[in-house]
Amino acid sequence: MKNWKVSPAEVFAASPVVPVMVISDLEQAIPMAQALLAGGISVFEITLRTPVALAAIERIAKAMPEAMVGAGTVINAEQYDAAVAAGARFVISPGMTPALLAHAAKGTVPLIPGLATASEVMQALEAGYDHIKFFPAEANGGTKALAAITAPLSQVRVCPTGGIGPKNVADYLALKCVATVGGSWMLPADAIKAGNWDEVTRLSREAVALTQR
Repeated sequence: MKNWKVSPAEVFAASPVVPVMVISDLEQAIPMAQALLAGGISVFEITLRTPVALAAIERIAKAMPEAMVGAGTVINAEQYDAAVAAGARFVISPGMTPALLAHAAKGTVPLIPGLATASEVMQALEAGYDHIKFFPAEANGGTKALAAITAPLSQVRVCPTGGIGPKNVADYLALKCVATVGGSWMLPADAIKAGNWDEVTRLSREAVALTQR
């Protein structure tokens, strides 16, 4: 029996879009999160792709308790534990392994495993996971593939991520299985480099508006 502090359904319901945050400069962590929040986004997926990612999770989680801070690109039990220790309230993986699924099932925060095929969805369901990430979404056939995969597996709720932006986000959200979407289009590299947080806020507002159903 999973003893998670929040449910995967609560994570998905907290925001119609989940920003995929790659933080290289720790001093940008709070301003970036504040800019997203000002634009109406309060769920953050901070990927473990940089040396400061865990410190960024800890800093944002402490400074912004009203937000739901999570960790992305978690690929093993050790990273899961490190993310939880840093303050992550949910964990997202680009894939799944039996070891990671079993470990997270005994943990305190929900794991959202990354899947791309019907067989993988079935394996996740067998392990008790019905909230999943479809990744990489566009490279794996986009909305047509996701609709076909979930047609016989309608009990899953999905956060597609990978190649999603203003031009196709509505197409994903039109699918019954999709509860929220992940993306980074509201965090353009040039704006981050320049510290143009007003632009991040503007794009975040636009992203929220695009995801209203």
